[in-house]
Amino acid sequence: MTSSATPGLSRFNSADEPEAARLLHEVCGSRTWGAAVAAGRPYDSLDALLGASDAAMAALTAGDLAEAMAGHPPIGRPRPGDPTSAREQSGVQASLREELLELNLAYQDRHGHVFLICATGRTGDEMLAALKERIGNDADSEREIVRTELGKINRIRLSRLVEEDPS
Repeated sequence: MTSSATPGLSRFNSADEPEAARLLHEVCGSRTWGAAVAAGRPYDSLDALLGASDAAMAALTAGDLAEAMAGHPPIGRPRPGDPTSAREQSGVQASLREELLELNLAYQDRHGHVFLICATGRTGDEMLAALKERIGNDADSEREIVRTELGKINRIRLSRLVEEDPS
């Protein structure tokens, strides 16, 4: 088998279990997802790692999804001192933050969790439109949309994890 593992992927593959769990928890707050992805190591390529992430995401229960969502700050309010949420939400203009936060609270009242969207590459206007569109969804439909959005976020974060130069 020929490996196309990057140095970052090789570091992830060789990390001890506690370190791998910590790294994966930074990607996704679901312990079930993290355990499933960690159990598949070593990965010979980023594609193999992303495939394992997708499979683990598809298998998450509603409780696992809730655990994963709990690790995400509301759109429009990146977690202070968290460069990941700040980078991912960089498309949110200051002028939209108040409206986004207000609608986030209404969404949370209706659905019981934070509005989750893959914010990377989206403008604040696009996220606001998606929030307005999704706030009226039923719980089952919204849970599957959240699963898809969380999967996108995990793919982006995993790619950064294994492609970044730690030095």
